[in-house]
Amino acid sequence: MRVTLVTLLMVSVGIAAAGYHRVHKITIGGEGGWDYLIADGSSGRVYVSHGSEVDVVDANSGQVAGKVTDLKGVHGIALAPEFGRGFISNGQAGTVTIFDLKTLNKIGADVPAGKNPDAIIYDPGSKRVFAFNGRSSDATAIDAEKGTVAGTVTLEGKPEFAAADGAGHVYVNIEDESKIFDIDSRKLTVEHRWPLAPCESPSGMSMDAAHRRIFSGCHNKMMAVMDADTGKVVATPPIGNGIDATAFDPGTALVFNSCGDGTLSVIHEDSPDHYTVVENASTQTGARTMALDTRTHHVYLSIADFEPAPAPAPGEFQRRKVIAGTFGLLELAR
Repeated sequence: MRVTLVTLLMVSVGIAAAGYHRVHKITIGGEGGWDYLIADGSSGRVYVSHGSEVDVVDANSGQVAGKVTDLKGVHGIALAPEFGRGFISNGQAGTVTIFDLKTLNKIGADVPAGKNPDAIIYDPGSKRVFAFNGRSSDATAIDAEKGTVAGTVTLEGKPEFAAADGAGHVYVNIEDESKIFDIDSRKLTVEHRWPLAPCESPSGMSMDAAHRRIFSGCHNKMMAVMDADTGKVVATPPIGNGIDATAFDPGTALVFNSCGDGTLSVIHEDSPDHYTVVENASTQTGARTMALDTRTHHVYLSIADFEPAPAPAPGEFQRRKVIAGTFGLLELAR
């Protein structure tokens, strides 16, 4: 009977016999730090934040197909394919750049946002882009078609990443409060403020919109699963250390959490309230930011090599310096 149960579990998870592993290492080169990236399966492109530019990688060839340049402290990229537009948050300038998805040319002047716009997402329910401003504790809503500011939402805390359900709600992690705020994306009001306990310092977020579940990667090495209608935390499967990004693949019912300790935690959604840790796939130390292509089911992580860190002064953190020319992507697949 035990063999039968194990076999059934492997079939239901679908990945147990053949886990995620490295298939390509894509070199981009250049200098500068990075933050978010996003994969567009319909175009076969991966958009990667990188210092003062966004590198656009052809996922089929592994080559850089183009760039959006002259940016100011890039954090995130959002795509609104129905309008043929992309949106980039400029943390240093407090603005959002709009660009053409085909030509990669900028469209109009940059749109003003709050202080240090960081995470940015497109909400198809309201046809708006939401830029989450880390230092002004608010979100700027931008009309995706017109490229104008539609309003601002006060968040009463430091926003991290967000997810939209496509039906008029945007959910955002409030990192310093360990909460999720539910925003009505049309009214631009906060409808609910839900605690995420026992999750601490939520960072990455994604959503299974069909089953109304929100996934938050937490810095105390767990992924909190919340019911998007009641705000109840229904599960807390373990993940690695140093989480930054979380992604859900509706085609495989897998949730991914990329962690700075060099692991990709892969979790299967057995049912909306029950989850199984499938594996902690090996990536590379520092590979915290991630994009998922839901068409190919491939995962992309930003990586680089670092110089040894000098000894820090007492009470200070010493950031390691990136070795020039080593920036790129790690591609994982089953």
